[in-house]
Amino acid sequence: MAFDFELILAAAFIITGIAWGIDRVVYHPKRKQLLVEMDPEAVANLDSNAKLRLADTPKVLLEVKSYFVIVAVIFGLRSFVIEPFQIPSGSMLPTLKIGDFILVNKFEYGVRLPVLNTTIIPTNEPKRGDVVVFKYPVDPSLNFIKRLVGLPGDKISYHNKRLMINGKLVDQSLLEELPYSFNPNKEPVKLFDENLDGVNHATYNSYRWDKRLEGDWVVPEGHYFMMGDNRDNSSDSRVWGFVPEENLKGRAFYVWMHWSSWFSIPSFKNNGLIK
Repeated sequence: MAFDFELILAAAFIITGIAWGIDRVVYHPKRKQLLVEMDPEAVANLDSNAKLRLADTPKVLLEVKSYFVIVAVIFGLRSFVIEPFQIPSGSMLPTLKIGDFILVNKFEYGVRLPVLNTTIIPTNEPKRGDVVVFKYPVDPSLNFIKRLVGLPGDKISYHNKRLMINGKLVDQSLLEELPYSFNPNKEPVKLFDENLDGVNHATYNSYRWDKRLEGDWVVPEGHYFMMGDNRDNSSDSRVWGFVPEENLKGRAFYVWMHWSSWFSIPSFKNNGLIK
């Protein structure tokens, strides 16, 4: 089973919140009354922990409820404002490297209910060229990150390593031929600059030929077509299909750290906005 941190955090928020509520309604009034009835000098000699233990307040309840505020803050920030992710694969090279730590704008595509991911307050529409984090359609417990290439109603074609949208070839220019690349395949690649509706970004194409990544698609309403910038080393909508709107989690906008492994030194030299 995949590690679903969002679900675990939501459960922690509910459990600590219930503990806080029970203490506030049941035990807090009793403690307050006891403190009023006690001798002022005795009250002055009690530390904060001793005061909390008055009225036979269960120790477990106090321990659990003590985490409520910090859990609530983290849960709120991750659910509605900004969520951090780490890049686990090379599918978005050269834009995002394995080990990049990124920030995702959670309200870019609407304020959504945690876990359920249902939009409750619409904000902006997804745009072609956005780098998007979404729930993997095949297994929603997994988070994927790709570039949004196709909007609802678009006709997408990918043949001979060229991308075509609605009958028009996407502009690209060759920047460099690299003898090898810093991806898991360690193979020669061509580095291109691609323009998606005014969004310029870099892509890799290898010299290999994979017919499975070629085809023609029409994007259904309420869905999006995603592709990795590492075009020949990306499992994306060409392989597993379209991404429903309700699976979108947010737009990746900033790299704040790179840490490739536990035995390496974190780096901040390539921090910056994601193009």
